[in-house]
Amino acid sequence: MAYHDPMVLTRLYRNGDLEREDVALDELDDLIRQAGVTVWVDYTSPTADDLAGIEKVLGLHRLAVEDSVHEHQRPKLDRYPTHLFLAAYHAELGSDSNELKVSEIKAFITKRALVTVHGPDMDPRQLTAHWDAEPDLTRYGTSFLLWGLLDLIVDGHFDTVQELDARIDALEDVLFDDAAPDHDLQRRSFELRKSLVQLRRAVLPMHEVLNTLLRRDLEILNTDMQPFLQDVYDHVLRVSEWTESLRDLVTTILETHISIQGNKMNLVMKKVTSWAAIIAVPTAVTGFFGQNVPFLGFQAPLGLTLSLGLIIIASAALYLTFKKKEWI
Repeated sequence: MAYHDPMVLTRLYRNGDLEREDVALDELDDLIRQAGVTVWVDYTSPTADDLAGIEKVLGLHRLAVEDSVHEHQRPKLDRYPTHLFLAAYHAELGSDSNELKVSEIKAFITKRALVTVHGPDMDPRQLTAHWDAEPDLTRYGTSFLLWGLLDLIVDGHFDTVQELDARIDALEDVLFDDAAPDHDLQRRSFELRKSLVQLRRAVLPMHEVLNTLLRRDLEILNTDMQPFLQDVYDHVLRVSEWTESLRDLVTTILETHISIQGNKMNLVMKKVTSWAAIIAVPTAVTGFFGQNVPFLGFQAPLGLTLSLGLIIIASAALYLTFKKKEWI
């Protein structure tokens, strides 16, 4: 079946060497039957009709093809009689915001071919550069290509959680800065927490994916690549633990911020109450001496002296008492 799709990239490896990068899709049926040949085919935003040709050539299961063109799949690794189907997410943190950018990646894995499917947000040159950096492993064929894909994805997770850690550290510094606006700290905290939740959804299911790939009953994969897949699995565990600890840390920052705000409010209330008590003294004294009945010093200079003395002494006593208790 001959057709041309401008959204397709291809590579042909023969006996561990990169031979071509312009393989026509109608050549695949013959190429994958040849010994020592491994093929990579990459689709950007394909439809089910775009995948019809490769589905027939590689014998892909129709359910896997449906999952590959539908978005928001859960990260997973499905096993079919002739191939594996991988769904995963590449993550990247925005340089000028705390928003996490995720790109969905799907892959069909057979003994002789790797077919990747993704949206326009992912640049496949990242993947080819990752493969080209390890030329001594290309002899492992599809297992090597799959390892490179997984390593790229998990490295992205690792870089993202490392950047989130740095930004949360900066948030801790702002926490005790009285000059920093409260709404900015709250906004950044919620943004970082949201990104951590998104990253967690992408990372945690990768445990199951790597566990399945590390099983030795998968005839599609070369057992010599097991140590490299184990290394990826170790990175997944570290990113998962790191993500969980950062989620707890952000929660602690929010709780600490609320406690600090509550303490500040209590201090303000103490100050307001203390000054109100001091101001109440002259009000009470002048109210007493403003009576229209005779009292000590009534209509005499003694009354003025007594009232001023009471105001000054009582106010000073309250001020010194509140000052000692650090209420003002």
